[in-house]
Amino acid sequence: MSPAERTLMDLGITEPKDIDLDTIAWTRGAIVNYRPIDRCEATIVGSMRRAVISINSRSMPERRRFSLAHELGHWHHHRGRVLFCGKNDVCNFANDALNPERQADGFASDLILPTYMVDPRLRKMKRLTLSAARELADEFCTSLTATLFKMTVLNRFPMMIVCHNRERRRWFEPSKMIQPWWRPVKTLDRQTFAADMLFNGAAEQNFPRKMPADAWFDFKGCDRFEVEEQSFLLPNEEVMTILKLPDEAIA
Repeated sequence: MSPAERTLMDLGITEPKDIDLDTIAWTRGAIVNYRPIDRCEATIVGSMRRAVISINSRSMPERRRFSLAHELGHWHHHRGRVLFCGKNDVCNFANDALNPERQADGFASDLILPTYMVDPRLRKMKRLTLSAARELADEFCTSLTATLFKMTVLNRFPMMIVCHNRERRRWFEPSKMIQPWWRPVKTLDRQTFAADMLFNGAAEQNFPRKMPADAWFDFKGCDRFEVEEQSFLLPNEEVMTILKLPDEAIA
């Protein structure tokens, strides 16, 4: 069990509605302030025992929630340091695993989407869809991106999430069961639904659609397979895609 999940368990928290981050912060010796902040999502300033966390009040509720959990991650992992977390630092899964911001994101994910609560819900999920992911995100008051990332790392589905902008692939995350040569292409293929949304303003699909695998992958023989694709737009002209891979991709 991760340190974040152990914190929840020690407080007797067993349901998503009881994950009160302000109260959890107080139990960890941190006071939380919500105020307008320019060029920054959150800050934490503290000694070895006490801290003050400031959260940008202009951000969306799910963003504020993740930012607070992120700062509590810094309080756990990087206590004694002064840190200013910009918009590209919080919930940025393109960061390297050893990056302090990625470490704080990992703590945040475990705190607001604890495995012992999420995994039983995934076991009951009949099909991997955006609609099902949104229901999970609504229940835990989390962003769709953070929710999909947690779903991926829990390894319940043969899935992959991929983020592209207009020029290149920004990052991707496969579930652990996926063979390593299934790496998505660096530039969006124009035949994909993701490209249609990003470049042509197409509407979001209600359900996953089948797509030739060679629209997303370029290893030898990938043209023999199909994948299921469903995408949605992100801010700053980016698109996120859920790919459900065929059985042949499973290790």
